[in-house]
Amino acid sequence: MKILLVRLRLIGDVVLTTPLLRAVKRTYPDAQLTYLVEPAAAPVVRGNPHLTRIVLVPKRRGLARLRDDLAIARQLRHERFDVAIDLHGGPRAAWFTWASGAPMRIGYAMRGRSWIYTHVVTRTADAAPRAAVANQWDLLTPLDVPPPDPSRDALEMIEDPQAAASVDRRLREARITAAHPLVVVHVSAGNPFRRWPRESFEALVVALARRDPSRRVILTSGPSDAAAAKRIADAARAALGPMAPAVPDIGEFDLAELRALVGRAAVYIGGDSGPLHIAGTTRTPIVALLGPTLAERSMPWRDPQWFAEAVDAGPLECRPCRQRECVPGDFRCLTHITADQVAAAAERALMGSEVIFRGHR
Repeated sequence: MKILLVRLRLIGDVVLTTPLLRAVKRTYPDAQLTYLVEPAAAPVVRGNPHLTRIVLVPKRRGLARLRDDLAIARQLRHERFDVAIDLHGGPRAAWFTWASGAPMRIGYAMRGRSWIYTHVVTRTADAAPRAAVANQWDLLTPLDVPPPDPSRDALEMIEDPQAAASVDRRLREARITAAHPLVVVHVSAGNPFRRWPRESFEALVVALARRDPSRRVILTSGPSDAAAAKRIADAARAALGPMAPAVPDIGEFDLAELRALVGRAAVYIGGDSGPLHIAGTTRTPIVALLGPTLAERSMPWRDPQWFAEAVDAGPLECRPCRQRECVPGDFRCLTHITADQVAAAAERALMGSEVIFRGHR
């Protein structure tokens, strides 16, 4: 059997499909699985042991995009897939699913696109208190795949050896050793509705560094937020004075390097974004800052034995929201989360990480 899986983007959404890959391969061990994805998110599935191949979909515009799509469509049609699963739901992903010519095509019930699929699945609302992985698992119903279980089918991203070597080298050059517990703090988010205030991050970094001088707090960010990470780091160093080396500057990390870095950390702290779910592919303790989203939906899908704690603003009439407009206007789901709350959760994570996660993850 040849199965095509289509999930073009985003980084976090691609990570959230990885439990499905393992489950499909376990149910159909002789199947060949092909994954269609845009280059930006491809490192997530590169090296995945359950995939036979990855097809990259260039993200271009105009006539170049049309030529790309037609060429890929011809390639997919030539492969003669038995099943095509649209894990995305967008117009382009739906078109590729149809263009594959697979006799069995599975997708969500989407207005104007349901005709594309031979098997249509109802889509749970994005804000519903149900894990995103479980929502996508509904697409496997026509294939008789058993129900999801995070302890058996967790998020997965294989550590890239070259990225790991690069991270190890950079840590050595920064004189960071096994005697320095690593705290990775990711300051970016996909939109302003998930972005904790800069001042809160600064206070958190200072509090964590002062609590234990041996710690090294490494700030990471998306490419568009590199300046914000630098401002936070500079402000924290200024506040720490002689303890400023606790916040080293060792450059930026691509996705594969970020996965390797988090795998070596004592704790990961960050908002609801792609890197949070990349952290979920490791055993590293996680502290998630959840603003407009709910823990039931947005926490990383992994074995419950690994520490993960959500910190949020508590019950609010406006939470969860569609992240289109802040009705109160003050982003209270984020601003009401205090640095003290997050620091306390991080200390709980750090207490267990030294014993449980010593060494390579």
